[in-house]
This record gives sequence, structure tokens and C-alpha cells, in this order.
Amino acid sequence: MKDIRLRARAKINLTLDVTGKREDGYHLIQSIMQTVSLYDGIYMKRIQKDEIILKSNLSWLPTDNRNLAYRAAELMKAKYGITEGVFIEIDKRIPVAAGLAGGSADCAAVLVGMNRLFDLGLSMKELESLAFLLGSDIPYCVQRGTVVSEGVGEILTPVKCQCPMCYVVLAKLPVSVSTATVYRGLDWQSVQDHPDTKGMIQAMAEADITKMGRLLGNVLETVTIPMHPQIAQLKEELVHLGAEGALMSGSGPTVFGLFKEEENAKKAASAIRKKFGLKEVVATKIYHSDSGKRGEQRNGRNKI
Repeated sequence: MKDIRLRARAKINLTLDVTGKREDGYHLIQSIMQTVSLYDGIYMKRIQKDEIILKSNLSWLPTDNRNLAYRAAELMKAKYGITEGVFIEIDKRIPVAAGLAGGSADCAAVLVGMNRLFDLGLSMKELESLAFLLGSDIPYCVQRGTVVSEGVGEILTPVKCQCPMCYVVLAKLPVSVSTATVYRGLDWQSVQDHPDTKGMIQAMAEADITKMGRLLGNVLETVTIPMHPQIAQLKEELVHLGAEGALMSGSGPTVFGLFKEEENAKKAASAIRKKFGLKEVVATKIYHSDSGKRGEQRNGRNKI
């Protein structure tokens, strides 16, 4: 194989709980992660010269080893003695630094792409182990789908029932949120309102989107919302516009709402964009790994 196209898909956290803290300072989590259809387009090509060339449609995006996708290629070349080079082009569509794992998804796609391009024959578990060396969300981005993530992101348990199909509005505030700062600011032992992970899985099994909306929960909101109160306003407005529920994804600043109908999601996205003056608002939908071939080689914008 000389070249390959992949889709690096965004994720949302339907629940995000912090259950403890390790001696090294890392927090232990329990989170139901869900892939959505919004994706970055990744094109990869083998080249003769022993180098990594990374390009992006965003001129300000780092194209050296500050970029996780570059580091993924670097790791694979070093570990498996690959002497050929690779050209990587990223068409960014997922908002950057948004709590949607865009960078992690790109990294995961490059790991998958390197495995295929250079016929390494690595299993999904082997790819996930490599992914964990690069970041805690990256193993999930290799696996994708409806998954309970635990530990520091290394324990992944697929949810058999999967998330029922529904529509998702993503709205990112134009602010920067440091994940490390949010976790440092979290007094996890004082959190009283914990997400109901089992209840959310049961709601998914029942395909009850209304119940899912009520059970959305993220303990990191207790830190990020006081820093950026507009997150709470976005949540309230999404529900007012017909969302079954709304939540901040990851450490923020993106807020998502779950909708039963596509048309309502599109109308809500337009209204949010106009009312809050936001540029990065997307109407998308839940993605299931069995609804398309993993690492599809088709390109183009996703249709909701």
C-alpha cells in the first residue's frame, strides 16, 4: 500500500467522573465516551526519503513533534525500524483544543495508517498499547464507538448495546481551557453529584434518548464553568432549543446537546451560532463503528 485516507473522528463524554487520584498526581476516571461523525481527514503516503513531512490546512498548527500525529509516526518508525519516510496531510474540521479529542484522534489515525501502510500486522490491542504511550485519550480514539474508559484512560470496555442514533450539536466557545489546570482545580473528594454510569448504559440499552439527556454528567464542569460561565448559558440555551440534555465535553470549552431529530439539531446549531456569535458550531450525529469500515478510505465532508 502506497497511500491511505482515514477519518479521525471526534468524541464526546456522555459521562465523566473522577473516582480517585494516584500518587503520581494523575486522576482516575470513569467516563462513557462516544464517537461522533465529525472528523478530520487524514491522508498518508509512503515516501523514499527517511523523514516525516506533516502538513495541515491550518497554517498555525504545529507540523513538527509538538503535533501528536507527527509523534505517532515518529514512534512507529523508531519502534519498527521503518527506514522509509511518510507524508501526512491533516484536513482539520474538529475544533482545536475543544475537549473533543481532535489531536488524539489524528494521532490514533496515524498509528492505524502506519500499521497499514507499512504492513506491520499489529492488532488493535497492540495499537492501543502504543497509543497510551502518547496520551490517555488516544487508546480510545483507536478503538472508537461507545466505550467505558477507566483508570487513566488505559482500561477500555466496549458498551455492547451502543448509543442509540441521535443528533449532536457541538458549540465551542472561543476560549482556551487547560486540561491540566482543570484537573488541578478539581477537589474530587468534595464532589457530591456524580454521574450515573450504570444508569446511562441502561438508558442506552432502552434507546431512551430523553433519559440519556437527564443522565448526562461531567464533574469537571465544577471547575470549568466558574472560569467560563457562558458554558452554563450554552447548556441552558441548547435545552431551550429542544435538546434532550446538554453537557460540557471533556475539560471544555465545547458544549454539546443531544437531539432526536436532525432538523431540530440543524435549527438549534444555527440559532446558537447567531445568538452567541460563535464560529465553531457543528450539527453532527452519533457514529457507530459498524456503520462504516474502520479507517474508511473515502474522503470528503461528512453528511449528517
